[in-house]
Amino acid sequence: MREDTFLVVGIIVLALSIPSFLSAIRDGRAPRVPAIMFMIGGALIALAMMNRPGGYQIEDIFTAFRTVFSRLKVLLAA
Repeated sequence: MREDTFLVVGIIVLALSIPSFLSAIRDGRAPRVPAIMFMIGGALIALAMMNRPGGYQIEDIFTAFRTVFSRLKVLLAA
């Protein structure tokens, strides 16, 4: 289950780095923070892939999102 959390957080951080990267390039700034976010997201995804036996298939990614968000929902409801 910990690998699922790493994967989901990594994908979310990676997705959030893209608009920030494009904004920095458009404004003529160096994309330092988006680059760090990209590396963190990639490292979390790689960590999840290495720790899960057999890796992830596409349908496993959707299951991981569902599992992580359902656990989050239970934690917030308590």
